[in-house]
Formats: sequence, structure tokens, C-alpha cells
Amino acid sequence: MAGTATIDRSAQSSIFNVLAAPFTALGRFLVLLAEANPKMRELDRLSRVTDEDLAAKGLTRDGEIRRIMGVNSYL
Repeated sequence: MAGTATIDRSAQSSIFNVLAAPFTALGRFLVLLAEANPKMRELDRLSRVTDEDLAAKGLTRDGEIRRIMGVNSYL
């Protein structure tokens, strides 16, 4: 005679979700915090500009990144 075993994994996954919830919330908060930073918003805007548009204005992507991030010295 053959028997079958049924494993209820929903209880395990719900416990995992409960334990992971604070870490998930913290991760989402840190992402929101980073995205709210004015430098990140400016870098996001820069990523949408083409190299040709920057060149037409006499700018370089590297120079703009240095300006946004406040890097004035060269290594």
C-alpha cells in the first residue's frame, strides 16, 4: 500500500514573510531616502541627456558628474 505525504508550505512562507518584513521595510526606506537626495535626482536627469546634447552645450558627462558630486580635485 502506498501512502502520500502532504506538506503545507504556506505556514513556513508566512513565518518567513513575518521575519523578513522589517528588513524589507528598511530596504524600501533606504531606497526612498537615496532617491530623495538632490544629487541622485540630478544624476537621474543627466542620465536622460544624450552625449550629443551635452556636447552641443560644451559639456562632458564626466565633467557634469564631477560638478554634481562636488569632485573638484583629480586623483
